[in-house]
Amino acid sequence: MIKGSCLCGDIQFETKAKPQGPSMCHCSQCRKQAGGFWASAHVADTDLTITGPVTWFVASDIAKRGICSRCGSYLFWKGKGEDTISFALGAVDGDTGIKIAKHIFVASKGDYYDIADGVPQEEE
Repeated sequence: MIKGSCLCGDIQFETKAKPQGPSMCHCSQCRKQAGGFWASAHVADTDLTITGPVTWFVASDIAKRGICSRCGSYLFWKGKGEDTISFALGAVDGDTGIKIAKHIFVASKGDYYDIADGVPQEEE
């Protein structure tokens, strides 16, 4: 079981499913919203239980982002028409048991850090 929450605790989530596609996103939207890259993994919509008042922000034509309007935590990413939802690995309570499988949107990464962990990188 993986459980997580926002900084203030108003929003909580949990899943019994094994998360897929753990990645670090370096796109400009994630950098602006998260203050750097955003580490996440995804599960089927039906496998993630969310409680609390999630505010959904439509950041682009392809996805929306779930945040806590009280503390500002950026918790979820939901692709338009997809049946999966990504959750922030940094919001997981305790150890995740997950290892990052890839870096995405590295062509957009900030110039203030290097990616040197040997994990595969995708330009977009």
